[in-house]
Amino acid sequence: MHRIYFLILMIAFTACKSKMTETKTKAIQSYQVLELKPKEVTVYRDFPTTIQGQNVVEIRPMVSGYLEEIYVPEGATVTKGQLLFRIKNPQYEQDIKTAKAAVKIAVANVNTARMNVEKVRPLVEQDIVSKYELEAAQYTLQSQQAALAQANATLANAQTNQGYTYLRSPQNGVIGLIPYKIGALVSSTTTNPLTTLSNTSSVYAYFSFSERQLLGFMAHVAGNTMTEKLSHIPPVTLVLANGTIYPVKGKLETASGGIQSTTGTATLKATFSNSMGIIQNGSSATVRIPRDMDSALLVPAVAIYQLQDKSFVYKIIPGNKVISVAVNTSTTDDGDFLVITKGVKSGEKVLLNGLNISDSTVIKPMRINTDSLYNTMQTNSNP
Repeated sequence: MHRIYFLILMIAFTACKSKMTETKTKAIQSYQVLELKPKEVTVYRDFPTTIQGQNVVEIRPMVSGYLEEIYVPEGATVTKGQLLFRIKNPQYEQDIKTAKAAVKIAVANVNTARMNVEKVRPLVEQDIVSKYELEAAQYTLQSQQAALAQANATLANAQTNQGYTYLRSPQNGVIGLIPYKIGALVSSTTTNPLTTLSNTSSVYAYFSFSERQLLGFMAHVAGNTMTEKLSHIPPVTLVLANGTIYPVKGKLETASGGIQSTTGTATLKATFSNSMGIIQNGSSATVRIPRDMDSALLVPAVAIYQLQDKSFVYKIIPGNKVISVAVNTSTTDDGDFLVITKGVKSGEKVLLNGLNISDSTVIKPMRINTDSLYNTMQTNSNP
């Protein structure tokens, strides 16, 4: 009986020992480890932006009437002076006819008054009639001439009003949406414009900095004034809505004179040439601003994992154990590497693989060639 108990204990002990040995062997595995060292690198900060054309004009009627003709489709590229719309208002045509008739009457009156002057003048010279007759005739001529000038002015005003029924493009640009259809009643007080005309040969990308962001960002840029600091910032990049990089770099400029008290933000803009016409007015994008760092802690993106909108790395602590550490990061130009700005320090080691490992797990570190790792980054960023 004792021998049976002994055998059972031996079997259990052997099984536990085997299991412990298996667990220990499984736990101590080799992982690539990177020792953090400062490097020179360019990091980027992204800001959502809205795009506006260099010059966006609302096309509004100056007179009332019915929309009779639409000469351009939505999205058309037009040139300065090109006819866009025609407004129908019979009143303006009637005003021109009335004004022309008034001019003819005024011309006839002037001619009559002039003939009367010419008739009276020789009679005065011959002392047949008083000189006051001549002066009265001359005053009548002057009055009729003034009436003619007024009639001409009325005609010109009527022609101007009729001219307003033809709406032409004030600049080169692209036609926006046209909310009205032929036959719609429009006027200068209509809520919506007939359309918008966008000159997008250059575009402005507007975005906002909070006061804290602005102070923190500008603290790392040389210069005494905002203008000087902006002049030292390298050209910025525009990331389009589909994630592609716009091939033309932009220049950063101020758009507001200070911090808006209602929002606590400052508005900046980046100017981009749009000679290819890729960027449309009103589109959304992202402005990517570069910043050169002399001593950045650079790690591959695969060493970072996300949990509840936070970034973590596995740091190696004494005893070759790993623990999770929350970090702040900034992106680089290629996206394969990240800069750790907070959470770990130079000289500490982080895990490069094994992102499903548990805290306090003992590992066998495998050093990697950091120069080779970072040279790969430079090769990928310089095609």
